[in-house]
Amino acid sequence: MGFELSFGFVLALLVIVLLSAFRILREYERGVVFQLGRFWRVKGPGLIVLVPGIQQMVRVDLRTIVLDVPTQDVISRDNVSVKVNAVLYYRVLDPQKAIIQVEDYHAATSQLAQTTLRAVLGKHELDDMLAEREKLNSDIQQVLDAQTDAWGIKVANVEIKHVDLDESMIRAIAKQAEAERERRAKVIHAEGELQASEKLMQAAEMLGRQSGAMQLRYMQTLGMIAGDKTSTIVFPMPIDLLTLFGEREKKD
Repeated sequence: MGFELSFGFVLALLVIVLLSAFRILREYERGVVFQLGRFWRVKGPGLIVLVPGIQQMVRVDLRTIVLDVPTQDVISRDNVSVKVNAVLYYRVLDPQKAIIQVEDYHAATSQLAQTTLRAVLGKHELDDMLAEREKLNSDIQQVLDAQTDAWGIKVANVEIKHVDLDESMIRAIAKQAEAERERRAKVIHAEGELQASEKLMQAAEMLGRQSGAMQLRYMQTLGMIAGDKTSTIVFPMPIDLLTLFGEREKKD
């Protein structure tokens, strides 16, 4: 009776050990296998057979991971304090490096993303953060990709989500934008006056070439005044007539 129980126990133990030797990896997973503590090979996907007690396996996910970078306090190059957060997209290209070269590649990438975000944005002014996000995203992505290459990680994309400003800074930016619009309005008005003066000069030159042209223009102006429903008509006095009176006074 005791022998049968012992044999049954040993048989059950062997079945459990044999079942533990089989592992199944999905298409997007790889297994980093260690044999007696030393790296052996990367296996998967599919059915994996391990020697119990001698080989151990660490699963690695090869899918793109979305990492939310927490809000960071950044001081821009023009000494403006802002709060910036971003999102990071990365994936593991080399499972061996991701497991052996760094203890926790996910946590390491998160910490590196936070420090890189502060370092890169601190080199730019506030206007660049607000207007040139695509360039800043590219700069951060290149820095992160270069530093995580030793970990077997590829940083695919970085997107700055929000740039939060203080209320005082928002009011200052609004005043600056209003002043800029006023400046543009004044410049446009001055350019219009300049163009109008040039056109009037050209018209005066053309009318001055023929003596009758000014008279025709004078009669046309009178016709326009008479067409209006007004009780008062103002007759423009020709400048030539004033010139003629002035010459007579000098002769007298």
